[in-house]
Amino acid sequence: MESHMAEHNNEKHYECDVCGKACPFPSLLATHRRVHSGERPFDCSDCGKDFKMAHQLKVHRRVHTGEKPYGCTICGKSFAQSSGLRVHWRVHSSERPFTCSDCGKGFKLSMHLKVHRRLHTGERPYTCSDCGKGFTCSYSLLEHQRTHTGERPFTCAQCGKGYTRSSSLLSHQRVHASDRPVPSPVCE
Repeated sequence: MESHMAEHNNEKHYECDVCGKACPFPSLLATHRRVHSGERPFDCSDCGKDFKMAHQLKVHRRVHTGEKPYGCTICGKSFAQSSGLRVHWRVHSSERPFTCSDCGKGFKLSMHLKVHRRLHTGERPYTCSDCGKGFTCSYSLLEHQRTHTGERPFTCAQCGKGYTRSSSLLSHQRVHASDRPVPSPVCE
């Protein structure tokens, strides 16, 4: 009862001898000390990865079990962590918390802002090893490299025509959806 009341009174009687952080319970102090010792006593039985706290292992185990307990009430997509659901929610909302300081454009993800900023700075960290052309993101480089390899991984299920980009395939599929005949290839 006294330790429970100490929590409500915000009393912190247990202090870390390394950094001075105070904790209300000895168990929390023991967990905190792992920051300094590097101890990681919670091991995943599937892959061997280790963790400082039991909760971290519990969340990690979802990688192996496929458990996704956090579901979107709008579209039904589910996530292993609540943070994934919070980020996903931006798909359904107009929230764009990451804003470009140069042009004011807003983004739903910090990574999208980071890539966008490269348009202003001119940074092109992804370079084609065949021709030296630079790109702002890895996916653009991957798409470009298909011009050298001839790879066409996006194939129309109706006619078999291949494309280097998924967007090109989607544009092509409109031909089939509009009931217009697909022109037959000219053989010579």
